[in-house]
Amino acid sequence: MIKDRLNKRIKLSNEMILKIAQIDELKGRWSGSLSLNPKILHQLKKTVIITSSASSTRIEGAKMTDQEVERFLRGIKQKTPKNRDEEEVAGYADLLGRIFDNHKSLKISESGILELHKIMLVFSKKDKEHYGKYKTRDNTVAIIEKGKIKKILFQPTAPWLVKKEMDDLFEWQKERQEKKDLHSLAIIANFIFEFLAIHPFIDGNGRLSRALTNLMMLQNGYGFVPYVSLEEIIEEKQVEYYLSLRKTQKNHKTRNEDITPWLNFFLDAVLAQIEKALNLLEGKENRKLLSGAQEKVYDLFIGGIELKVSEIQKKTKIPMPTVKQSVSRLAEYKMIEKIGQGSATRYRGMK
Repeated sequence: MIKDRLNKRIKLSNEMILKIAQIDELKGRWSGSLSLNPKILHQLKKTVIITSSASSTRIEGAKMTDQEVERFLRGIKQKTPKNRDEEEVAGYADLLGRIFDNHKSLKISESGILELHKIMLVFSKKDKEHYGKYKTRDNTVAIIEKGKIKKILFQPTAPWLVKKEMDDLFEWQKERQEKKDLHSLAIIANFIFEFLAIHPFIDGNGRLSRALTNLMMLQNGYGFVPYVSLEEIIEEKQVEYYLSLRKTQKNHKTRNEDITPWLNFFLDAVLAQIEKALNLLEGKENRKLLSGAQEKVYDLFIGGIELKVSEIQKKTKIPMPTVKQSVSRLAEYKMIEKIGQGSATRYRGMK
């Protein structure tokens, strides 16, 4: 039975239990000492929607930087998306905003998830025929080169089995939540992994899984979620993200099934998220809010050095989209300043 399979593969080590306890301790500190001005919280939420929409779509291959996403979303009411990247960003931003504002009334159910999928893809012209519907053809997860499959990474659930397996997953999640015999973070991680293993939609599974993670965490009392982007953390740990999925998928539906690699990654990402949230709350120096990539970029500016984005990329070897995102974040934190316009734009460290 699927319930037995889903339960047995969760093997909480002492290390995992300690991580969960640490997350919940920090969660309590956030809830018990929240003192940020409501206007600041509102602005943080808007920033997270921008950052998360940019990161979640870039994980799937989009190229828009945080700055481009911000400019695009600022004018979304006056114009419609003109390309695939903009369509995906617009849909994700809309979905995430609804989740942040209405998480208490949204349901983890077939009708609920189909509706969330439809919202996420409503701007995508090529997805009109299948948004809000389970897949009707196979969607093998593979490495594609020049339009051909180079290597199959994972074979998701066949279309004719999707509804049955999703119904079983919903039932398992509901039963665990009601019995409270498993920690909510383990329930969420297990649910999201199985959702990705089923891959119930033709397109949008990865993005929707991250949106669902936000939703389920909010519904379980993790109130810091709208103020620090989990998607940004996942993007920065993208290699580990995919590696943990592949390691876990390797034994999916076998006697050796074990969710440990994925659960460890998930707990580490949430721990990084709550630590950033508390740094915001406690007003610590901005450097402690930086990701590894952002800190590496910032280190180049110590001493008031001026650099172009292309020079930063050359020195750090960090992918250009991440460099642009890092520069944007450092400027936002007033740790560097922008000089010039257009192709002559440079950045300088703040004294």
